Amino acid sequence: MKRLFVVLGFLLPVFVCAQQSKFSAQDYRWLNVGSAGFTAHGADFTSLAFSPAGTLYLAFKDWANSNSLTVMKFEGNSWSYVGTPGFSTGASDFLTLVFNPSDGQPYIAYIDVANSSKVTVMKFLEGNWVNVGNAGFSSAQVHFPSLAFSPTGEPYVAFEDWGNGQKASVMKFDGANWIPVGSMGLSAGWATYTSLAFNPANGLPYIAYTDYANSYKATVALFNGTQWVNVGSAGFSDGQAVGTCIAFNQAGEPYVAYSDGNISFKSVVMKFDGINWINVGTAGFSAGRIYTPDLVFRLTDNNPYIAFSDWGVDQKAGVMYFDGNSWLNVGTAGISGARADFTSLAFNPANGQPYIAFRDYFSLNKATVMKYDSASVGIHETPDSEISVYPNPAVGYITIEIPDGLKGSNLSITKPDGLEMINRLISESKTSIDISRLCSGIYILRICDKNTVVTKKFIKH
Repeated sequence: MKRLFVVLGFLLPVFVCAQQSKFSAQDYRWLNVGSAGFTAHGADFTSLAFSPAGTLYLAFKDWANSNSLTVMKFEGNSWSYVGTPGFSTGASDFLTLVFNPSDGQPYIAYIDVANSSKVTVMKFLEGNWVNVGNAGFSSAQVHFPSLAFSPTGEPYVAFEDWGNGQKASVMKFDGANWIPVGSMGLSAGWATYTSLAFNPANGLPYIAYTDYANSYKATVALFNGTQWVNVGSAGFSDGQAVGTCIAFNQAGEPYVAYSDGNISFKSVVMKFDGINWINVGTAGFSAGRIYTPDLVFRLTDNNPYIAFSDWGVDQKAGVMYFDGNSWLNVGTAGISGARADFTSLAFNPANGQPYIAFRDYFSLNKATVMKYDSASVGIHETPDSEISVYPNPAVGYITIEIPDGLKGSNLSITKPDGLEMINRLISESKTSIDISRLCSGIYILRICDKNTVVTKKFIKH
C-alpha cells in the first residue's frame, strides 16, 4: 500500500488516495460524483449542465439504448434517469444539453439520425421528453449543432449546414416554428466546429467556427439584428483551429478556445479586445495535443476555464484556468484514470465548484463525472512536521525546507478553494518562492511525490 501522510502548520485534513479511488497522490482532490462509469454501457458526446436550482444533469449518446439519447441527474448519492432512457426516436450524435433560463427546463439539440441526420431539439416537460417544433427541422443533414438561449429565453441552434454547402447556419424557435436568423449559410465557405453563445452585455448571438474559406482558421461572427458580420478579422487564429468553442466573460468580451495546428494542436485561448484577437496567456499551454476543448467562465471569479483531453498526458482529462497571468491546472494534469473523450465542464451555481464529465476508457467507455474539492475539506489533525515554511505570515518571499527524501517533488500553492496559483518542481532542500504577486490571505502549500503529500498553510500579508 502506498505511503501517504499529511503534515500541517495549522489544522488541515488528511486524504488517503486508496480510499478515494485516485490514481496518484497528486490528484486526490478530484473526486468521483457517484461511481466512476455509472452509465449502463458506453456513453458518447457527454454534455454536463446544472439546473437553475443546482441539480447536476448529464446527457449522452447511450450505447445501451441503440445510441439514442439518455439524460441522468445526480441527487443525494446516486444518478437517476430523467424521463425514459433512450428517449429519442433513433440514434443521436453531437448533442448539447442547456437549461432555458426562462423556464428552468433542460433542452437538448442533437443530430437526429432517424430524421436523415437533421437537427432536432427536445425539452423535458411534465415527465417526458418532447420535440420543440418539428423533429429534423433543418433542410438537410447537419454537423456540430450548438444550442444557446437568448436573454428572453428563445432557443437558437447553430450548425454546419449540408443544405447550404456545409456553411454555418443559425435558426431560432419563435414559439411555433424554427426560422432562419439572418441568411442561411452565413459563412464564406465550409464551416465546422460551430459554437454558439450570447453576449451578456448586448444580448446578441455570436458564432465561432473553423473557417475553410480562410485556411481552416477560426472566425467569429455576430448577428446585429439585420445580418451576420465578422468580429475582427476572419481567420484570426495563427494556424488551423480545431474544436472552436466560444464563451463570454461578465463584461461581454468574447473568448474562443481551440487546438492550433501551428503548435502541434495544443490548446489556445484568444479574446477580442475591441479591435483585435489576442492570445490569453501563452499559446499552446497544454502539455500536448488536445481534444474536445470546452471553455466556460466561472461566475464567482470571472476567470476562463478550459477542459480537454490532453494527448500530452496519455489522453487523460484535464482542467486549467487563467489567473490573469498564466494558465494553471485545477488540481493536476491528467485527472482521469485513462483516456477521456468528450470532456464537458460545468460549475455548481451555488459555490462555483467545477465539475467535469467524460467518456471514461478506464471504465469501459462509460460516463464518469468528477468534481474538484477544496484541499481543506474533511481533514484530521496530524502533529509533527517534516517541512518548514517561513516567515509565516510573509510578504514577498517564503522559504521552504524539506527532507532529502522529498527532493524532486512537485510544489503547488493554492487558494483555500483549491485554485492553483503556483506550481513548480523543487530539487533543493531549501527553496525560496516569490509570493509578492499573490493577494493577501490564507494559502495552502502542497509538496507531492508519487507516494507522499505534505500540506501546510501560510498567510500572505
